[in-house]
Amino acid sequence: MENPLQVAHSGARKRRRRRRVSALFVFALTAIGLIGSLFLVWSTIASERVEREQANRTNQIMMALRDIDRAAINAETGQRGYFITLDRRYLANYEFGRTLYPRALERLKRKTREGDILARQEQLLADIEQRADDKFAELAASVELIEQGEIREAQQRILSNEGRMAMERLRESLSEMEALEQGILAEASADAAKSEDRVLPLLAVTMLLTLGSLALGLSQTVRATHAEAQAAQAAELAEARDRADLLAHELNHRVKNLFAVILAIVRMSARDLPDARPVTEGIAARIHALLDAHEATQGKDADGNASMRRLVDKVLAPYLTEDNPVEVSGPEVTLNAREATPLGLVLHELATNAVKYGAWSENGGRIVIRWDYHGDGEDRELAIEWREFSDNPNPPTGREGFGSMLMQSSARQLGGKIERAFASDGMIVAIRIPHAV
Repeated sequence: MENPLQVAHSGARKRRRRRRVSALFVFALTAIGLIGSLFLVWSTIASERVEREQANRTNQIMMALRDIDRAAINAETGQRGYFITLDRRYLANYEFGRTLYPRALERLKRKTREGDILARQEQLLADIEQRADDKFAELAASVELIEQGEIREAQQRILSNEGRMAMERLRESLSEMEALEQGILAEASADAAKSEDRVLPLLAVTMLLTLGSLALGLSQTVRATHAEAQAAQAAELAEARDRADLLAHELNHRVKNLFAVILAIVRMSARDLPDARPVTEGIAARIHALLDAHEATQGKDADGNASMRRLVDKVLAPYLTEDNPVEVSGPEVTLNAREATPLGLVLHELATNAVKYGAWSENGGRIVIRWDYHGDGEDRELAIEWREFSDNPNPPTGREGFGSMLMQSSARQLGGKIERAFASDGMIVAIRIPHAV
């Protein structure tokens, strides 16, 4: 017959193994979400860099194409003027065109072949060179006839269709090359736009994974506590509670470390890419807001709830100065982890917008934040008012940016709504979310 103490220890070991497996699963789930966000940030930056490089290359190719056309026109103008007047001063335009053409052609070849050149572009380069050479050869022949005094032969050559047809063929090739380049640039711009459009959904998924990880961690902690509460001896119960607390602290520590790693990698990604720095700084700020909201839920309460006042203070702390006054008032409100994270993102967006464009972007501006309960029982709502006062408020542009979409997404997660109104003395943001007793 088995010893009851051995059976109890065996059961405890099995429970510990199950908790370790659950903790690893939670950690892996959070890591997958954050790594996915990293991948999307990197792909967005890469797409925008490709678009900028393509835009610069297309601009250089367009200039080269127009220089070739300008060289042919100037050379033809000089030829015509010399024929009509026999004044050699007109040959200045002719010589300018002949000098400009080879430089423009060489620049066109170099810039076109810097990227992934299409087979049709390669063919067009050969066509442009051949047709431009034909045009300049026709012009050179007529100028030579004029210089030799064979005016009649030069006239017959000029009045023939040879020069006109050569010019039309050259311009046809130039126009087709220009259309191809415009299409390539449009495709690069579309790819960059698609990458940007994927940022918001993946950030929302990452936020949900983080919330799910916290919920799973809390669930595992509660289960461990309940299991140990049923232990026969007080010593085993205390040991089980210590392990549950350690597990909760370890999970919280790992989640915070993941946020720190993701922030560091996002910022390092833009170190050598100055043009991408505004994008990565905006993303890093939003991830930091998620971290602030997470830390606000790690207070003294064992259930992971957060104080509304603590969340507001944590979000506003980086921006508070003597020049950025704020008034905060409202009753004691307890937010759970599901409410604190999206609400923290919304408050972060409002605070950063106030610094960039709103009341805190000018001297004398101030912000008033109030909240209160409306209704009773199951119909009770938490009403939050963000009011900005400024002497010269910036009117809305009508364009919905990423911050606006993020706030609306957060409102849907909270099951409430966010409304903005603009007055002569500033902006009012009304947030209403269900908060039943």
